[in-house]
Amino acid sequence: MREFLELNPPEKFWQQLKHFLKNKNLRTENIKLDNALDRILAEDIFSPVNLPPFSRSTVDGYAVRAADTAGASASMPTYLDLIGSVEIGKNTELKLKAGQAAAIPTGGMIPKEADAVLMIEDTEKIEENIIESFKSLAAGENIVKKAEDIAQGELLFKKGHKIMARDIGALAGLGITEFKVFNKAKISVISTGDELISAEAEAKAGQIRDINSYSITSYLNKIGGDAKKVGIIKDEFNSLKEALQKELDQDLVLISGGSSVGIKDMTIELLNSLGEPGVLLHGLTIKPGKPTILAVIERTIVLGLPGHPASAWTVNNILAAEIVRVLNGAKEAAEIGSENQKYLIKAKLTRNLVSDKGREEYIPVKIVKKNDKLFAEPLLAKSSLITNLAYGDAMLKIPRNQEGKDKGEIVELTLIE
Repeated sequence: MREFLELNPPEKFWQQLKHFLKNKNLRTENIKLDNALDRILAEDIFSPVNLPPFSRSTVDGYAVRAADTAGASASMPTYLDLIGSVEIGKNTELKLKAGQAAAIPTGGMIPKEADAVLMIEDTEKIEENIIESFKSLAAGENIVKKAEDIAQGELLFKKGHKIMARDIGALAGLGITEFKVFNKAKISVISTGDELISAEAEAKAGQIRDINSYSITSYLNKIGGDAKKVGIIKDEFNSLKEALQKELDQDLVLISGGSSVGIKDMTIELLNSLGEPGVLLHGLTIKPGKPTILAVIERTIVLGLPGHPASAWTVNNILAAEIVRVLNGAKEAAEIGSENQKYLIKAKLTRNLVSDKGREEYIPVKIVKKNDKLFAEPLLAKSSLITNLAYGDAMLKIPRNQEGKDKGEIVELTLIE
């Protein structure tokens, strides 16, 4: 029986998925620090030690008691007795009394009773064991105190945190070299179309090279997924069914080109034949990307994307990427589809834009800087074209309750990665 495309708001798309994603058990694994970049923590990380583990000097100079430098100046220095030196990388048993100082290098351990460090340029050694200070110090000056960075038992990173390069240094400094992360979402990308050929093949009359599986797979891998290209499958029921059945052990399957009216009816029938609950919706109030299909087959999410490159890219970025972030553990299911994502940049629109009211539209723009101000130049083209995305710097979203944007309006943009 023919199923007609019915336009649904994106909120309905997310409502259909939230329950499924909330109850999906995400897999985890233990990894070593060297392999942790861009992975998502599956546990809270607490500091096992104090950092730094001892109070240390941030300059070369002399460890002192700040009170002994009170009132010191170039015209009226104070005098301090040297009682020894701190060696870098070694424990010190030195203990200062009133009027005493100890030579100390950058990173050296602060002697007992010392609470500040005089920079060497603010002093002068007048005898073998006597220095004069030209500066009055406050307690704590030129010192990093024990546990000032982080204390033993303190929370360092919460579950769901994405490990960045800067985080790896902090983990190394604390001696944390192995921890639990979420497994990367397993994703398969299938391209359909009798006219499609691979990027390596020579195009003959009537043929066109596959674009979508390359752009989609690259982007989903970039944001932390484990995506693979399945290849190009003919627009034929049994061929597509056989290909899809082999990928149902994945977390997410994307079918590019199997969502518009016509051949898409076959795709819906095929998806419903493979398992429960089957197709959940067909058609979204977004532009480009109207004929998108959402299905769940047992434990696998399947998205039927439009075949036009710009349409497929848009749906991939605003829908598939969000699903991958949840499957990776980076977001809670309750968060997906919300409007709480911050824009990344603001710019002034260079022309009027007219949009179909009732449809959420996404338009690529080029960001241009003139006289220290940012301008957004819309790149308008048909959804079958891909170069606008290549040339564009960001995406402008026009909500479905608006009929467009005005020239000169300050708009919020999401950068294209």
